[in-house]
Amino acid sequence: MNTLDENAVAMIIGASGGIGLALTQRLLDHSRTGCVWAACRRPDNAALAALAQRHGDRLRLIAMDVGDSDSIAEAFAVVESKTPQLHLLINAFGFLHDADAQIWPEKRIEDISAEGLEANFRINAMAPALIARQAFPLLNHRQRAVFASLSARVGSISDNRLGGWYAYRASKAAQNMLTRSLAVEAGRRAKRLICLALHPGTTDSALSAPFQSRVPQGKLFTPDFAASQLLARIDNAGIEDSGQFYAWDGEPIPW
Repeated sequence: MNTLDENAVAMIIGASGGIGLALTQRLLDHSRTGCVWAACRRPDNAALAALAQRHGDRLRLIAMDVGDSDSIAEAFAVVESKTPQLHLLINAFGFLHDADAQIWPEKRIEDISAEGLEANFRINAMAPALIARQAFPLLNHRQRAVFASLSARVGSISDNRLGGWYAYRASKAAQNMLTRSLAVEAGRRAKRLICLALHPGTTDSALSAPFQSRVPQGKLFTPDFAASQLLARIDNAGIEDSGQFYAWDGEPIPW
């Protein structure tokens, strides 16, 4: 990345997931980024441990449960005690279904449940907003900084022609609004901060695994490809792009 140098500090939240891990690895292997904080529920993940062994102090692992506001606050207290600034923060996590299929994307209005709505909104909308609250002081400085959240094209209201997936669609639309509002406030209070909603495309991950048979040939991306495209979008973003919603290929997505 041309916009990050040896003095830059990045943070990937959801760093043990498919895209999150790929983003962490690319920042360490293919950029000059001085330090990468990798946050997830289980930072003792074997893949992250291998990266830590290879990159030493450039990678800092920290525990964070994005579904727990106290855990988010505690993690940022540690980060703030170690570094005065962040130059890049990416929320690389999301929720669509649980492991035992008790919560599943809805096909009909009758499928909606309070549990499904709460789970989707807690992770997809509330968590990025609570992270922004904690991260804002670290991102508000005189250098360029980026706050990016992985959204989804299905969160676009005007692009919704199929219906269904009520909780996921609505929670991603809410995430987009929160990102947009943060960008508006940053325009007044943190004029070097760029806030982005990014659609990574359908990526080979645990989130998409049950639905991959429906993906057109050539449209299922590897995590590394998705990570490279997302970092390119971030690298090319200017302050005029703050508050916008972009796909992996740079095309704007309508709200």
